[in-house]
Amino acid sequence: MLTAKQIALITETSKFDQTIFGNPTRHRKSNPRTLGLSPMLTKKTNRSTIRLALLLPCLFLLLPGCSIKRIAVNKLGNALAGGGDTFTGDDDPDLIRDALPFSLKLMESLLAESPRHKGLLLAAASGFTPYAYAFLQEEADEVEDREFARATALRKRARNMYLRARDYGLRGLDVSLPGFPDAVRRNPLTAVARARVQDVPLLYWTAASWGAAISLSKDNPDLVADQAIVEALIDRALVLDEKFGEGAIHAFLITYESARNGAKGDFAVRSLDHADQAVKLSRGHQAGPWVSVAESVCVAKQERKCFEDALNKALSVDVNAVPSSRMVTWIVPAPTTS
Repeated sequence: MLTAKQIALITETSKFDQTIFGNPTRHRKSNPRTLGLSPMLTKKTNRSTIRLALLLPCLFLLLPGCSIKRIAVNKLGNALAGGGDTFTGDDDPDLIRDALPFSLKLMESLLAESPRHKGLLLAAASGFTPYAYAFLQEEADEVEDREFARATALRKRARNMYLRARDYGLRGLDVSLPGFPDAVRRNPLTAVARARVQDVPLLYWTAASWGAAISLSKDNPDLVADQAIVEALIDRALVLDEKFGEGAIHAFLITYESARNGAKGDFAVRSLDHADQAVKLSRGHQAGPWVSVAESVCVAKQERKCFEDALNKALSVDVNAVPSSRMVTWIVPAPTTS
């Protein structure tokens, strides 16, 4: 039953409606912008539709479990989750390094209000992973020779960020595949079989972050034991959409093949096949596949010429050829379990 305050609210809304629409011809030629309405509303839009649009915000106040705050959070969440190339297309890595923490914490603040926003969960998983790799793990590698303690601390932070990204990815998969986080631990292959093509982004970023955490946790047998889960996630993503991210899954597998459990044959053959596909799908615009070949295949084979050729191909990639992925070209390759 409506309270007196709620009835008054609807009454006031009705009065406002009469002010705008009381005279059928009064605003016939009015520009929707002058009414504060969306430009999408045209003269063909009937009065009942516009009246409903004006009334809906008030009705939301009357619905249990629904609030203007939640609506605003979801709207902002949708905008952030949409991403775009604001970050990936920038040409200043230092600027991105300084800006990303604020963006990531903003996402987490919104997720506290809307914890099952799938877009935000994906954005968090796909945001924390490259941040940890490019600005923490890479710095650890660079300073290790002269600042071992700092390198150790940076790797610990990177691992924690990877695990945070993994958890967001699992939460996102739980939205579309209820019970997925528990199911994938019980039986990875059965759990991922439920996934569909729309789940590929979350499958990929969950696998990437989880695999990266494992790569920094060789002293943690419980986490290392999760490698079978990573394998199930990335293999399912490959089956569903090998073209995802312009070959991102193939690029991931270039390095992963050297660590694949129980695989027969020469891993280098599989890795080079993935490299060929990654280069093809990215139209040769990403350096990551070549860096992965150099580090994972050529070093393992102790082939200097292979190593130099792969790195020369990486260096020949024009980072400005695809402006929207400029930062991705600089931050290579994607982390895996090796």
